[in-house]
Amino acid sequence: MTTPTVAPYKQLRRPLDDRIVAGVCSGLGRYLAVDPVLIRVGFVVLAALTWGTALLAYPVAWFLMPEEPAPAEPVWRDPADPSWGQPPTAP
Repeated sequence: MTTPTVAPYKQLRRPLDDRIVAGVCSGLGRYLAVDPVLIRVGFVVLAALTWGTALLAYPVAWFLMPEEPAPAEPVWRDPADPSWGQPPTAP
């Protein structure tokens, strides 16, 4: 039986790419299916309207949002290995 590679639900995570500071706005944009630039502009407007009080939410979100896992690196086999030309075996 194979395991699914996609999570059954959306996860709020900070991406490893498309970061400006810590990836909080980018993660929110991906989670809400909105352009991250709109989230960033909205955050700046909210910070201006609250005289900077909203800026406290950013480090809190940075701390609470986990990073997305790094992609698995490909398995590179050593050409000096005697089984190099054969397909890899499961561990």
